[in-house]
Amino acid sequence: MAPTAVRSLVDERLDKLISTHPPTETDPVEFWGAQFDMGLAWPSLPEGSGGMGVSPGEAASVNRVLGEAGAPSDNVARNLIGYGMGAPTVAVHGTTEQRERWLRKLFTAEEIWCQLFSEPGAGSDAAGVGTSAVRDGDEWVVNGQKVWTTLGHNAKWGMLTARTNPAVPKHRGITYFIIDMDQPGVEVRPLRQITGEAEFNEIYFTDARVPDRNRLGGVGEGWRVSVTTLMNERVIIGENVSPRGEGAIATAVEVWRNSDSDDQARRDQLVKLWVEAEAIRLTSIRDRMARMKGTPGPEGSTLKLQWAEFRKQAFAWAVDMMGAHGMLYPEAYEFRTPDSLETDHSPQWQFLRSRANSIEGGTSEILRNVIGERVLGLPREPRVDLELPWKEVARS
Repeated sequence: MAPTAVRSLVDERLDKLISTHPPTETDPVEFWGAQFDMGLAWPSLPEGSGGMGVSPGEAASVNRVLGEAGAPSDNVARNLIGYGMGAPTVAVHGTTEQRERWLRKLFTAEEIWCQLFSEPGAGSDAAGVGTSAVRDGDEWVVNGQKVWTTLGHNAKWGMLTARTNPAVPKHRGITYFIIDMDQPGVEVRPLRQITGEAEFNEIYFTDARVPDRNRLGGVGEGWRVSVTTLMNERVIIGENVSPRGEGAIATAVEVWRNSDSDDQARRDQLVKLWVEAEAIRLTSIRDRMARMKGTPGPEGSTLKLQWAEFRKQAFAWAVDMMGAHGMLYPEAYEFRTPDSLETDHSPQWQFLRSRANSIEGGTSEILRNVIGERVLGLPREPRVDLELPWKEVARS
């Protein structure tokens, strides 16, 4: 289809969506459902999967038009793991039946998703998983433990990597499943964080059963599928880069203005933070334009690394600027389990929470390795376990 015809079709569907479902008057779930059915959820995906098969550039224009029309968009914040990581993975590796089964309710946030990769004994080694899945007819029996599961307490579905063959090297014995978090054998325990709340969880599996139809990709091909999830995870975290003057730098500027300080050294530090925030914002724009041409690559690791380290610096500067008042904690370490990834908190809360930014989505150390090897072409670090059967690899 010619570009002008594509543009005309997109505009036609946008006009129909907005006219038949006025964004400010329609129930959000109803609006998102209609948006999905018209192919305007992820326009670059195929018809029937919430898309129209158009270019990523056209997809970006859809979001802009809907934003200007006042369309509800908190489905993304409520289901960020599903929207940013689950949907791309299902779209790439799922069958037609799986896309039809999961994507619509994922987009409308009627079914929340979580990620079940990290384990207590695997650290940042996503291929070192020890949670087992043993086939029993048309089902798999899962036993093991996962940790740092964001919003797992709200999730209906979990993206699970499990070891189905311990006798082969670790990258080749993993299978990827979508598991029902509400079923027997799945226990969610909150992890109270330094902020006082429990956004993260640990998950225990005891003879939990997963139908084989919930498997994404082939048996033993879970690493290939999980790479899609991980690449998109870094992209969605990196896309949290705020518009000019907003986000972490806005907090720092507000603290400066409220301080009535004339300390020139601190002002210079703030200006340097501003410049860095702008560099990250512009890098985000370049990265987004590059991704419009294809699948996200290791460049997302660069942006995620910059974003995480900057947030730690900016909030540390803000709390330091507050002096003794920065030692107080307005949130009072209240224990709660949030329903979404909230950020509207005090500078002190942001300072504490930003510690996790350099851990989640791949630690900064791991990302530096990815950048060194896949972007700069440096030699890999020596590894002695890549060709060993997983069961022979030393583990903590």
